[in-house]
Amino acid sequence: MTQNRWQTWMLAIRPKTLPAVIGPVLAGWGVAWHDGVFRLGPALAALVGGLLLQIGANLANDVADFHRGADTSERLGPVRVTQAGLLSPKEVTRGMWVAFGLAALVGIYLIIEAGWPVVLIGLTAILAAIGYTGGPMPYGYYGLGDLFVFIYFGLAAVVGTYFVQARTVSPAAWWAAVPLGLLAVAILVVNNLRDIPTDRKAGKRTLAVLLGARGARLEYDLCLVGAYGTVTLAVLLGAFPPGALLTWLSLPWAWRVRGIVHTQEGRALNPALGKTGQLVLLFGALLAIGMAL
Repeated sequence: MTQNRWQTWMLAIRPKTLPAVIGPVLAGWGVAWHDGVFRLGPALAALVGGLLLQIGANLANDVADFHRGADTSERLGPVRVTQAGLLSPKEVTRGMWVAFGLAALVGIYLIIEAGWPVVLIGLTAILAAIGYTGGPMPYGYYGLGDLFVFIYFGLAAVVGTYFVQARTVSPAAWWAAVPLGLLAVAILVVNNLRDIPTDRKAGKRTLAVLLGARGARLEYDLCLVGAYGTVTLAVLLGAFPPGALLTWLSLPWAWRVRGIVHTQEGRALNPALGKTGQLVLLFGALLAIGMAL
């Protein structure tokens, strides 16, 4: 593969979105370590499987938005390879199925380790990835994207990571899933806030389109408050050890990103998109360390 070809596929894969997967998985690792059920093999497989599912979802979104006309020359976000003509729809679709196929291979190992519930998590994750902007009724076009991001980047990612190691789920795993899910939703909020004008024109009724810019920014704030508040409440109730409050060390980063979200619009929001993803990774890592102390 030539360097240019490799760079094109890296654009399609969108590496900057991957912290949204790594953060929740790290949180699942930390809770498992705290509960004495951490197992390296399933833990690493959960990370690899999650990354492959996210890559597949990115490719599915790229080609589906192109077919539906949501990605045009007026696009404000990073380059989409199908719309830009860098890769054909057939190539991107093939790449999507390769990513999902590799994720399924990882899933086979996890099924051996943790049983058939892994099948339910994996299959529904693939269907959710494709159905976000693809299929007969893409839920991302009807204001449901935020809910599904919370479910799969929060509940499924954190609880699933814990489950494949412990073959059961503890209350702490559910508690940890909530803040990571909320911060993952915050990433989508920035993306959809930036795209309100073009999404509205394309008939893509994201929650940001329905709420308007002011409502979307309020949603972003609620995600941040909910994330830090949930960890604090979990510590107060004894569900988390006090070390989980290490997550508050990420608050200055969150505050700076919030400033961008509340003062910028259009392309100027792109830095906030990546920085919110980095916040998910930082928050998840700090929670993992705090749980393991």
